[in-house]
Amino acid sequence: MRTQPGRSHPAPPPGHDPRTPPAPPTAPEAPAPAPVPDAPAPPTVPVPDAVTLPTVPDTVAPPTVPGDPPTAPAARFTATAPDSPLSRTPVTAIAAPIAPATAPGPDDAATAPGPDDAATAPGPGDPAPSTVPGDPPTAPARFKVAAPDGPPSRTPASATAAPIAPATPTTPTTPVNPFVALTVPTALATPTASGAPAFADAPTAPPAPTAPPLPVATPVPVAPPLPTDTPPAPAPAPPLPSGPGTPTGPAPRRIWPRSFADRLTAPLPGLRGLARFAREGAVRPRPEGLRDIPLLPFAPGPLPRADAGTVAVTWAGHASWVVRIGGLTVLTDPVWSRRILGTPARVTPVGVAWDALPPVDAVVISHNHYDHLDAATLRRLPRHTPVLVPAGLGRWFRARRFTRVSELDWWEATAIGGVRFDFVPAHHWSKRTLFDTCRSLWGGWVLTDADGRRLYFAGDTGYGHWFSRIGRRYPGIDLALLPIGAYDPRWWLRDVHCDPEEAVRAAQDLGARRMAPMHWATFVLSAEPVLEPLTRVRAAWRRAGLPRENLWDLPIGASRVLAG
Repeated sequence: MRTQPGRSHPAPPPGHDPRTPPAPPTAPEAPAPAPVPDAPAPPTVPVPDAVTLPTVPDTVAPPTVPGDPPTAPAARFTATAPDSPLSRTPVTAIAAPIAPATAPGPDDAATAPGPDDAATAPGPGDPAPSTVPGDPPTAPARFKVAAPDGPPSRTPASATAAPIAPATPTTPTTPVNPFVALTVPTALATPTASGAPAFADAPTAPPAPTAPPLPVATPVPVAPPLPTDTPPAPAPAPPLPSGPGTPTGPAPRRIWPRSFADRLTAPLPGLRGLARFAREGAVRPRPEGLRDIPLLPFAPGPLPRADAGTVAVTWAGHASWVVRIGGLTVLTDPVWSRRILGTPARVTPVGVAWDALPPVDAVVISHNHYDHLDAATLRRLPRHTPVLVPAGLGRWFRARRFTRVSELDWWEATAIGGVRFDFVPAHHWSKRTLFDTCRSLWGGWVLTDADGRRLYFAGDTGYGHWFSRIGRRYPGIDLALLPIGAYDPRWWLRDVHCDPEEAVRAAQDLGARRMAPMHWATFVLSAEPVLEPLTRVRAAWRRAGLPRENLWDLPIGASRVLAG
């Protein structure tokens, strides 16, 4: 083998075959890249153990189930009614919705509660929790209803509730559904061991998702259950402010129920009773019972002088009285007409001439029967005369252009010129046409002057439990004007008209110091002899052992003054 000058070749390795062509040269091996350090693992956020959601009070609405309509639960409320048998008047209320709280933003970090974070019970002024995104746009409205003081009834009352201010979001917390406390209606709630109302037969809500304890809004107190039958005896009547021309009590125009039949003490006669009355009923005395008409007491005289410190009464006949009290002249059920619808003419004249009356300061009406509500007599009055009437009767007076009409429910009161007028229950009914049975209320009146002297006018009534309750609520009645006539036959009239013996018992139940009989010797309305009511009431008063001078059995047209 030839070699180039100046070059030398290395000796072949052992075992090398010179005939084998040499392997091509290989590229030098690239250095291995430096190892990339692993990215540090994200710090593990400790997840706290599941926190059991505290038991939601029964007054808290359950959370919205996915798929339900996005509507907030309706607000509920209860109201207190006046102390009386229930009426069916709806209660209306207006409530502003609660503004939704601002939901946490996407950058707000959710932090788990620390071991030192103690759950505290909410206070009355604590802000409401935040609203979770996806909840209904508005929270349920909450409000309290202020009902007028009085017996429960179904009479409507209005109430307006101020809206609750929206909650201000505080330190961001884990989003949860803020439950809003609702007042549970009494009719749907049963008391629990803690005293809070609970839903009756409400389905159990599914287990709530884990969340830290949340404050809950303070529930609105629930009104006590409304009575379903005869209510307990009312408390003594509260005082009313007095002053000349100070009207207090209910608004002049109110929404009344269509019927007051639920206030009846006893049901009205049905077809069987009407058939019996057609067979054997008598609406007039026998001829021998009418022979005593000339003997009926009638002794008209001048009205007594009266001032603000005087209480005086003058009997004009039937249930019509001229009452002088607290400086006022008050007419009760004024009937100055000679004849009324459905009955014969008066058997005695009116005891007080209309022209002899002083200016009339007020008129009180007990109910709408024709012998107590006489349109012809009322037309003689100025239209600005204050008229106090039972609930539902104001429309009749306004249609006749009376401008100062006050309608009152049982146990309600108003004041005129320092004299308080309370409308109280009676055992009676109302009807004026074929289609208005019990469409207006009925009752009596208690008049109290500034010195505490008190007079009770019963109107038309049967005997029953109301007298003792009126006496307990208005203690110290000085004079009771009570009906003693139109009572025969008893099976037909017992529920709506007192007989003389029942009238004496009613005066005792009232605790009245004196009694003046009325509702007799004027119109012949039933079958008893015309003079019998007077003889029987005198005998009953004597048997009761009551002082004879406290029975004011006045002739028609006579007056008596209550000693101060």
